[in-house]
Amino acid sequence: MTKALLILSFLAISIPLHAERASKPNIVIFYADDMGVADVSYGDPKAKIQTPNIDRLARRGMTFSDGHSSSGICTPSRFALLTGQHHWRRFHGIVGAFGKTVFKPDDFTIAKMLKQQGYQTGCFGKWHLGWDFDAIRKAGKNDQKEAASYDWSKRFPDGPLDQGFDRYFGDGTINFPPYCWIENDRFATIPTKPVIKSNPLAGGGNFRAGPMAENWNPYEILPTVTKKTVEWIEEQNADKPFFAYLAFNSPHYPIVPNKEYHGKSKAGFYGDFMIETDAMVGKVLKALEKKDVLENTIVIFTADNGAENLGFDRLKEFDHWSSGRFRGLKRDIYEGGHRVPFIISWPGKIQAGSRSTEVVSQVDLAATFAKIIGYKLSNEEAIDSYNLLPVLTGKEYAKPLRTATVQNTAKGKYALRQGDWVYLNTHSGAAQREQKDYLKHFDLKTYPKETPGLLFNLKDDPRQSKNVHEKHPEKVAAMKKLLNRYLDGQRCAPERK
Repeated sequence: MTKALLILSFLAISIPLHAERASKPNIVIFYADDMGVADVSYGDPKAKIQTPNIDRLARRGMTFSDGHSSSGICTPSRFALLTGQHHWRRFHGIVGAFGKTVFKPDDFTIAKMLKQQGYQTGCFGKWHLGWDFDAIRKAGKNDQKEAASYDWSKRFPDGPLDQGFDRYFGDGTINFPPYCWIENDRFATIPTKPVIKSNPLAGGGNFRAGPMAENWNPYEILPTVTKKTVEWIEEQNADKPFFAYLAFNSPHYPIVPNKEYHGKSKAGFYGDFMIETDAMVGKVLKALEKKDVLENTIVIFTADNGAENLGFDRLKEFDHWSSGRFRGLKRDIYEGGHRVPFIISWPGKIQAGSRSTEVVSQVDLAATFAKIIGYKLSNEEAIDSYNLLPVLTGKEYAKPLRTATVQNTAKGKYALRQGDWVYLNTHSGAAQREQKDYLKHFDLKTYPKETPGLLFNLKDDPRQSKNVHEKHPEKVAAMKKLLNRYLDGQRCAPERK
């Protein structure tokens, strides 16, 4: 074979391979922590919190007005997003300080799938899904509050690297010990101080007692994890797609906006922390632009659950209700507990500035990514995940996309959404006592404990103020029956052929 023919043969092989790699989009997920739907301005000049970078994403892509996390708290929602299955099939609560992993060794995750398909995968910021801290515990040492109980030089498994990520950098969880930096499966800074006490910071919140690294500064978490994400993106090879999962510590308590953001909002330090979060989104978008990959990158902005209960105080002090038109906050199965900001941008594939009223869930990202990259999900993988591509691309599909959507925070208490209707199998969707001023402000009712259930039509009553359970017994019976089928093990997504 001549030299010219060898070159042509090489090009015939290499060009399609390069084209195949380039055709797979990069994926970036911004995952905020405790954020309500009304904490993003969406271009509203009257909003008390202005988020121009997140607004830019909305202008570039599709905004979902009915997007949901799986739970009203963080660990379960993070598990559901990464696995494509609802958390309540396995657990309900959060991972505590030094808690074990919520994953099983053979669990499907979107990071494992993407890595298998040739993606570089990076996780930055809050993990809160557990590690094997027993692997570094010293013999005979059982006090988690004592730094001397652990050998901090050892590798500790069951974290992000075991779930498909090539790279991790973060703080674990901002208000849980150990307070230090973790890089991959080792400690980058060593907790040497025995204990720190809870001290409110700029905008309230506190820390659980536990070991802390020297010079640990919670104000550095948000800018540092963003910086590490940007550096990782800059290192990526242009011929290989990447997946970056940036899980912010904000605007979760403790509220720690840096001084340059103080007073930037009209909603106190919480609003300032939101504005700093938005600025971090801007830095990552700028890095994608600088690398000339933004046009081939799917960018998602969403949150793990609604705003924390000091949202009641913000309503009184600043007339800002994080949940917007909806009832409830973090932990609730009322809409405000799990209806969250949900934006997807994908230039050339999603119409810029489009809006969707379709009910979607974060569990749907798994099937959507699988379809985009050509991965065939088995019926044992991502069992609750619907493919969102028809919605995103504007193609014809049978509406509504999802048969139903289940919301849950505490064991035994569930909400089933079907069309405009939502059924709650309990007398209240609130996880804690709703303040009188708040109830009066929105003209809301509470119901006695013997109330058999709640039914609301969200189209007519988005605030969930009028229980019509007794007026629609057939609707209640049908929705209750479907909910029980799901709880008994039926998959939420249709069987895959």
